[in-house]
Amino acid sequence: MLDKRLELCAEFVSGRGTVCDVGTDHAYLAVELVKSGKCGRAIASDINPNPLESARKTVEKYGITDKVELVLSDGLENINLDGVTDIVIAGMGGETIVNILKSGNYNNVRFILQPMTKPEILRKMLCRNGFQNISEKAVEDSGKIYTVICAEYTSIECEYNMSECTEFESISGFFDNGDEMGEKYREKQSERLVKMAESLEKSGRIDEAVHSRALSRKLIEGASVKNVNEIYDFLDGKYPFSLQEDWDNSGFLVNSLQACSNILLALDITNSVVQEAVYKEADLIISHHPVIFHPLKKIDAGNPVYKLIEHNIDAICMHTNLDIAEGGTNTAIVKKIAEKVGISSTEPLEDGGFGYIIELKENADTYEFAGILKDIFGLKRIRLSKKYNEYVSRIAICSGSGGSLLALAEKKGCNALITGDVKHDVWIDADNHNFTVFDCGHFYTENIVLWELRRVLEEKFPLLDIEIAENSTVPFDEL
Repeated sequence: MLDKRLELCAEFVSGRGTVCDVGTDHAYLAVELVKSGKCGRAIASDINPNPLESARKTVEKYGITDKVELVLSDGLENINLDGVTDIVIAGMGGETIVNILKSGNYNNVRFILQPMTKPEILRKMLCRNGFQNISEKAVEDSGKIYTVICAEYTSIECEYNMSECTEFESISGFFDNGDEMGEKYREKQSERLVKMAESLEKSGRIDEAVHSRALSRKLIEGASVKNVNEIYDFLDGKYPFSLQEDWDNSGFLVNSLQACSNILLALDITNSVVQEAVYKEADLIISHHPVIFHPLKKIDAGNPVYKLIEHNIDAICMHTNLDIAEGGTNTAIVKKIAEKVGISSTEPLEDGGFGYIIELKENADTYEFAGILKDIFGLKRIRLSKKYNEYVSRIAICSGSGGSLLALAEKKGCNALITGDVKHDVWIDADNHNFTVFDCGHFYTENIVLWELRRVLEEKFPLLDIEIAENSTVPFDEL
């Protein structure tokens, strides 16, 4: 009665009590589990009446109407879970399954989940929401490979027991070592990522293409391990730490000389970023802003440095050296602008210092260009000087807080400046000189470099698990 996909789902059912089959269609799974004696009772539900009518006919055909309850329900909304020990959700998209699971708490229930699409979203949700003993198997049926995930839900709060998986782990799955069908599943996923990379390359999205190819390789070859000093030396070659300003504190700020397989990238090493690194078992955090900047007179338990040392996580911080170096923060901004508008030339704003000047191939309407910048930096709003030129053509760029460079930009023939954290006196100067200033925010003009860092690291170390921290976020709310 069951195809191989549903047979695998049935294999995972514990048989300890009542099974609930969500989105049952013809109730084949529920009937098979009752008929085989694995479950004494079953609930078969669906969101639409027609599948339930088909399920009713199947149940009547096998004479077990007293053992299979049919329920019209959106997910688990109308299901009485008393006595339910297993919940099967099969044949739906990963996002749909996630939405169903978010609807309540299910103490000591086993979930058997068979996503048709986006299983990585489902895996990440399971890891971070109290699901434990997660395992997975794959099966081939009619030329397609399906995966079935089994997870136990407990009532344990996750504050101290929370696990998390990286993007790579969420794509790779929870298969046992040596699982041949699991390896075949990963091969298929690897092929999908290669095709995705080819499409991204054609559309000019090189950073994303490199990332897809690195994920593809890791699926086949597995993640590798490097000494953190090798990673430091590579970064020093790309963005020499000797370039940093005298007042800066870039470099290896926490160093245990350990092996590294998992790297987290962030603009700032906050407590939230460190906690994410702990959950994802990262060995190293690479940030832009130094986690130690001013001299520390004490290190208390609430300090990220304390937490880094406590959890044996290394930290490399690249601040002004990344701003100054070719290929660093300001180069990342230039690249993103070049993807949107034509640039005829690029030159340094300061000799051996910060920023660039770009010359547009064609004059750009100031308001339209502001919209482009909002898209590039992911801004809800942008601050623009009141007295501005109708068009911009020669534009100075300085990430972070570059308002002090306005006079230099004007001296070098620019009619606009892109930066962040513009102070009151700079706005006054801009208005007095009818100079266009785009304030795109300190965070936004620097966080953009993380994708560039991921690209160069994955080109050099494609088998390291490298991820941009989900908690690398703007440190304030915009109301």
